[in-house]
Amino acid sequence: MSAPIIVVGHKNPDNDAISAAVGYAYLKNELARRSQDPEEASRVYRPVRLGPLPPETAWILEKNGIPAPDIIANVYARVSDVMTPDPISIGHDATLLEAGRLLRQHNVRALVVTNDDGTYRGLITTRMIAERYITATDALEEGGSNEMAVASDLIASLGQRVEDITETDVLVLSKDGLLKEAVEDLMGSALREAVVLDDEGRAIGIVTRSDVTVRPKRKVVLVDHNEIRQAVNGIEEAEVVEIVDHHRIADVMTANPIKFLNLPVGSTATIVAMEFRRHDVELPPAIASVLLSAIMTDTVILKSPTATYVDREQVEYLAEIAGVDPIEFGLSVFKCRGGEDDMPVSKLVGADSKEFQIGDSTVLIAQHETVDLPAVMKREDEIRAHMRRLREDHGYEFVLLLVTDIVAEGSQFLCEGNRRIVNRVFGIECTGEGGTWMPGVLSRKKQVAARILGA
Repeated sequence: MSAPIIVVGHKNPDNDAISAAVGYAYLKNELARRSQDPEEASRVYRPVRLGPLPPETAWILEKNGIPAPDIIANVYARVSDVMTPDPISIGHDATLLEAGRLLRQHNVRALVVTNDDGTYRGLITTRMIAERYITATDALEEGGSNEMAVASDLIASLGQRVEDITETDVLVLSKDGLLKEAVEDLMGSALREAVVLDDEGRAIGIVTRSDVTVRPKRKVVLVDHNEIRQAVNGIEEAEVVEIVDHHRIADVMTANPIKFLNLPVGSTATIVAMEFRRHDVELPPAIASVLLSAIMTDTVILKSPTATYVDREQVEYLAEIAGVDPIEFGLSVFKCRGGEDDMPVSKLVGADSKEFQIGDSTVLIAQHETVDLPAVMKREDEIRAHMRRLREDHGYEFVLLLVTDIVAEGSQFLCEGNRRIVNRVFGIECTGEGGTWMPGVLSRKKQVAARILGA
């Protein structure tokens, strides 16, 4: 079976990035399962994430018994992408005759030699056995032995133990090791083979120099983004096979035509729900609940100007399957975010933050949605200090935080750095203590980032 196709949202993931990955991976696996195409039917889609779970995502996944997607650091090719799994093994006390027969039977060039408990001991290769016999026949050329004596010696050596010629100084790799590092090590090794061990010291694969002549690319489906700076590390060396997003089209490049679903709706989860309906795939209540939570957080319970008729239509569809009242459900999701009195300031500011490029400058626009604005603003001094550190550490032109009150339907703007751009775009004076209240501003994407980028 080929490596799983990764389904992944953006860095600093919000609820939509993770929930859309979970939902879309489920859909793609169902479509693969029912496919008549053998190649498609063999595919497995694996949802992953690039950061910690937001509180509401952790809550909704646990509530529905769905495992949290694994965190990955990058999509660089791994040793596991090229290794030959389940290598043929032989006990250390077996004979060379038995080893030779195994090599011929399985048409392989190397055998893993094991200890009595099955753990890895070393390697024996066709080259080692050949050298053993070539050495014996050298005596004929030198005239030191007659043919009968050499033949007798060769026959006797067939009963020699494998452990007598086992090579133990072999490069050992981890299946999760970066392939480019393994290639360098393998090319500098005396042997053409390396062995891959598990945590218990058992051989699970072999990698040869011929295995690494072609560098595989990991297949990736991007959800809720299509911008390289927001994508998983190593995306340039991967193969993007699909994109599902509701943001502006950015700079992800592909070598081949792909399926690119990009719609002006309030949430990527909306598009995923539409795909379930388009393909007539039954939506389990648990997945419906996860997708519904993402739409409600991304559209601020359908109050955001990014919310469309299509979003409302999918909310009704998902709520019916999940068996919930959508508005009450949305409020319960937002209440999961709580704990703002003791939430780490790095999480309060950074949990939902995105970098944007303005000419030669980079800015950071963050958003924290709350049902308790005073609780957040009590920590303004601490928040501003953290924003200043972010600006100094990363060289941002400015850091803008929207503290969005979903009940009052507006946002408090806090800005550190070059405020002139923000002030000019919005016609405000975003300075000093308390920030600036912006009534009706609920969407970072449509009401803030779009205006700043278009200025």
